[in-house]
Amino acid sequence: MPSDRNNEADFARPVRRLVLAVLAIFLLGLFLLWRIDSPRVERFRSAVVDTVVPNMDWAMAPVTQLARMVEDFRSYTRIYEQNQELRRELQQMRAWREAALQLEQRNAQLLDMARVRLDPQLTHVTGVVMADSGSPYRQSVLLNVGARDGIVDGWAVMDGLGVAGRIAGVGDRSSRVILLTDSNSRVPVMVQPSGQRALLSGDNSPVPVLEFVDNADALRPGDRVVSASDGGVFPPGLLVGEVVQGSDGRLRVMLAADYGRLDFLRILRSRPAERIEQSGTLLRPLDASGTPLDPVTGLPFRPDTPEDTSDTMTETVAPVPALPIPGGAEGGANE
Repeated sequence: MPSDRNNEADFARPVRRLVLAVLAIFLLGLFLLWRIDSPRVERFRSAVVDTVVPNMDWAMAPVTQLARMVEDFRSYTRIYEQNQELRRELQQMRAWREAALQLEQRNAQLLDMARVRLDPQLTHVTGVVMADSGSPYRQSVLLNVGARDGIVDGWAVMDGLGVAGRIAGVGDRSSRVILLTDSNSRVPVMVQPSGQRALLSGDNSPVPVLEFVDNADALRPGDRVVSASDGGVFPPGLLVGEVVQGSDGRLRVMLAADYGRLDFLRILRSRPAERIEQSGTLLRPLDASGTPLDPVTGLPFRPDTPEDTSDTMTETVAPVPALPIPGGAEGGANE
């Protein structure tokens, strides 16, 4: 028995060496064949690939199926995580909705108790954004609504969330909107909660600049920016964006309007504020030279002269009769 095992080992060892040598030569030849740059060899390689690869689909089927199963499992995991996150957000939104309803009811009760009169809600006209026909404005769009729809020059334009610009040119069937990012745009704004007033100036960049701020140290990135009623440009309280710190160190505003998708815009109908030209009788208005004006006629106010005052006093004041003085008649008779 030991002799037979030794014979088998002696016989298998040369065969193993021969197989390894043939395999090494085959791999070396295949490597050289794949590295030779020749048209004939290229055609041969193409023929080998066309013959071998289609017949190897059965061998790759388990690997392909396993890869699909792994990808499906990963996709299912992502979907499950997103579903759980959406459930949490929905629960939070329900809580916020309930709180908003309660606050709305409380606000209505307080307004009714205080007899507060509110302005009517702003109405709007929705227009479709058309291609810009070219103009001196570098940041502007055209809308398919105009004077026939009641559009007035200067009205505010919103994209549904924030202010996008204002009307700067009205035609019969179209109107032009100058955007807040345009270099010609100047809009008064208010920064909350500090209450600082500033001027939003466009510079043809996505984030306009805040200028003429009273106290820049009171502003912080993330502060809410709304429109102000200064100059009668926009109705007050419209959302504009939030304060950000620019790369140049200047305070800028990240606009709430999505300028990448301005497909539909809303034009707010706003009434001009009532102007009181005359002051009351308590305060007399002054002209450019400082002369008091009559609040009723608007003519220079001239007070009565001393002569007129004396005449009036003479006419209106009756003489006081002399009272009898005891002993006065006797004294006169003695004299």
